[in-house]
Amino acid sequence: MYQFDMTNNTLLYKTKQFFFVLIKLSIVVGAFYFIYEKLTNNDQLQFSVFIDFLSEKHIFSSKTIVFLLFLSISNWFFEILKWRSLVSFVEKITFKNALEQSLGALTASLFTPNRIGEYGAKAIYYTRSFRKRIMLVNLLSNILQMGVTTILGIIGFCFFITSYAVPIDFDKIWKLFIVGSFIFLALAIVIKKSKVTIKGFSLKKIQGFIISFPRKKLIFGFLFSLLRYAIFSFQFYTLLQLFDVNMSYIHAMVLITSMYLTASIMPSIFIFDVVIKGSLSLYIFSFAGVNALTVLSIITLMWVLNFVLPSMLGSFYVLNFNIPKNED
Repeated sequence: MYQFDMTNNTLLYKTKQFFFVLIKLSIVVGAFYFIYEKLTNNDQLQFSVFIDFLSEKHIFSSKTIVFLLFLSISNWFFEILKWRSLVSFVEKITFKNALEQSLGALTASLFTPNRIGEYGAKAIYYTRSFRKRIMLVNLLSNILQMGVTTILGIIGFCFFITSYAVPIDFDKIWKLFIVGSFIFLALAIVIKKSKVTIKGFSLKKIQGFIISFPRKKLIFGFLFSLLRYAIFSFQFYTLLQLFDVNMSYIHAMVLITSMYLTASIMPSIFIFDVVIKGSLSLYIFSFAGVNALTVLSIITLMWVLNFVLPSMLGSFYVLNFNIPKNED
């Protein structure tokens, strides 16, 4: 009987290991298929046209590639530092751990709606007792990045609408703002009085977690988010220059910050979706007379540099991922 139980346990363990490996392979294959589909089945920009245009503009020179990759690495370097700093409130980790979690979560969440899978992907690196708090830390991290995008975006958008004859119906916007404010207040009152929970957390506990979060770490998180924004917006500006768009840095930043703001507040299926970002960029940059092919090529390149390449590296971490020992 004892030997039979041992055989059953061994078989069960091997079966679990097999399915675990299968899940990891499925995630990596899914991510690569998603990338392939986005690049080859883009209605706005054919892949062959994109490659020919890059060759024509000599984007593939060694110096250019090295500089663009340096900016992408810097972008993710500060994202990893931000994650390490924020998550240390729950558990201290090394830079290597933060690198593995950030890139592994990127790969695992690339094809999920609004990259919502990132929350679960990062949480699974920790034991069950930490996972809910890790998800809240990830929420804080995203809020900080969104805060930078919103603040700079509003400033840029104000300059954008005053610099160009943008057809905006301010009366409708004002009415929409008033209605939205009433709805928000009504929802806030209802939620406060009811016992609403999010992933097992009551709103009171979530509020308590945020209030108890060290202000110093929040400040560093905001600064890292600001540095990231400065880097990838400068990368966008660099690509404009490489594509022979004669525009000052300030002028370009007005357009870039406006584009990121509108793209962030609009609902989308996939974060940094090429189609949605492309459509918004075409509209915004059309006021500056930038042609559609240039804009779409830059958007696609930004996606490749900051999401595709890091997710390929992240696939290594996904394949080598192991559940925390005390969770086996």
